[in-house]
Amino acid sequence: MSALTPGAEFGPSAWIEVPQERIQAFADATGDHQWIHVDAERAAAGPFGTTIAHGYLTLSLIPVMTYEVLPPEEGGMGVNYGLNKVRFPAPVPSGSRVRGTFRVEAVEDTDWGHQATLSATIEREGGDKPVCVAELIFRHYR
Repeated sequence: MSALTPGAEFGPSAWIEVPQERIQAFADATGDHQWIHVDAERAAAGPFGTTIAHGYLTLSLIPVMTYEVLPPEEGGMGVNYGLNKVRFPAPVPSGSRVRGTFRVEAVEDTDWGHQATLSATIEREGGDKPVCVAELIFRHYR
């Protein structure tokens, strides 16, 4: 039996800072050194006026947010099963702070445990649009 119930909402999480150092570390880890992420001088003259975080960096912050706001599952183990849909409607400028809210869309009980589908909305402090919206699938094995 899951600690999650369809329709339940969790969050927002605490704000997470996204400084240029984190963006650079992500670029180094993934090999994505596109100038909009790592070249402050060129990015200043670009469409965003500054460097921005990788969309996948924003997505990768979701686990720390969920650990903070979702209720813990009893025993067993949980795994990230995948994503159904991900969009990055707005950029995350270097130096921004982001946080997430989550809504349980479905929970399916199985003989091995359960699978939960959640919608995630990640916002930027002071932003007018979400910076990431995603449909997450988690599995919990007994």
